[in-house]
Amino acid sequence: MKDKLFAMCLLFDFYGEVLTEKQRELFDLYYNEDLSLAEISEHIGITRQGVRDSIVRAERTLQELEDKLGLVARYGQMDLHAQAIAKDLQIAIDINRTKYRNVDLQAVLSRMEEHVKAITG
Repeated sequence: MKDKLFAMCLLFDFYGEVLTEKQRELFDLYYNEDLSLAEISEHIGITRQGVRDSIVRAERTLQELEDKLGLVARYGQMDLHAQAIAKDLQIAIDINRTKYRNVDLQAVLSRMEEHVKAITG
């Protein structure tokens, strides 16, 4: 269930704007606020089945968009590569610091480090 929760939240972050306002609201209450279908039903004033149907339609829409566009998958791959680059960059910085002490190389590595930080946050 945690994997589905995480996946749905990622899909919502990437594609949530294509959902109707009502679908976004119900999806948010269910996945982000962790309310049950019954609690949402009571809060919104529609049947539990209506809440469920809307959430299922939203999930399907989000998954169809991911299947067609693949932005979440591409983001995941880019994040893995950025992390690998950050690790290798740190190794290069450490090697330069302990062995070469090259000022020009340090300047390049520092600029690279800033770019990696900008990408990874």
